[in-house]
Amino acid sequence: MNSMAALTAWIFLLCTVLTGSWAQDCGVAPLNTKIVGGVDASAGSWPWQVSVHYQGSHTCGGTLISNQWVLTAAHCIETNSTSPWTLYFGRVNQSGPNINEVNRTVSQVIVNPDYNNTLLNNDIALMKLSSPVNYTDYIKPICLASNSSQFYNSTLCWATGWGRLGNDQLPANTLQEVQIPVIGNNQCSRDYVSVASANITNNMICAGQQGKGTCQGDSGGPLQCKQGSVWIQAGITSFGVPCALAGFPEVYTRVSQYETWITNQVGGANVGFVTFGFATTPSQNQTETSTASTVTPKLAFVFILMSVFVAHFT
Repeated sequence: MNSMAALTAWIFLLCTVLTGSWAQDCGVAPLNTKIVGGVDASAGSWPWQVSVHYQGSHTCGGTLISNQWVLTAAHCIETNSTSPWTLYFGRVNQSGPNINEVNRTVSQVIVNPDYNNTLLNNDIALMKLSSPVNYTDYIKPICLASNSSQFYNSTLCWATGWGRLGNDQLPANTLQEVQIPVIGNNQCSRDYVSVASANITNNMICAGQQGKGTCQGDSGGPLQCKQGSVWIQAGITSFGVPCALAGFPEVYTRVSQYETWITNQVGGANVGFVTFGFATTPSQNQTETSTASTVTPKLAFVFILMSVFVAHFT
């Protein structure tokens, strides 16, 4: 085998190994056909959406990030005990038939150790399923924003959940969806200056507009943004001034800040981290809302291996 053929074979083998080790079909929703301004979500539109039940009742949302891990908000966790929790996947309606649904109990609950329940900083938690779920068109994992992601002001994303339809209304029976724009952190901080308990940090991302946003019962659910054909979770519903009040966007935990923490907790589970925001260049009136970019360790590892192979065969 000549050196060029050997190099080609090594590259093919490397790509095969990396694909098998790290890639998964995260963020793909084959049944998702979005209409701007829609309210009720159809079955399979958000196959990673989880209904988190505490002692038999829906209390929060969550997202499936691998076949055995769910991401949610720390403030949703009433107790670290695993017995009161049941998680529902493939669910659309809180009452009535859900033919594509499965449920799991929980074997482990992990709250971020830096969570502040007064300021709601680091409002993030993980729940491990008692047994893995099987992926279907109605049950799939979402991709998570990597630590080099950038979400610009006015980026259109979607929030989903079974929360209240308004401040004085009952929780939704059918999964709700709403399209909302990202609000830059500087603007969000100015919007919340009159709220003494609110401190908008780099661990948060804001989104929403008057009459459109999340409400009680949506906590823990996703703020998700589409890049190409892939959905990427930008935020976890955390807090706001109920509900979608003019001048107060909702505040979400910024998922990209927690890539290392999540990776360390899930112990080798196949969680897909994807960089959001480099496909397009922001216009002058857009405000960058994320921190400095970095090369992920996985990508750096690829570069190193490629360099070794090239050096060996040339």
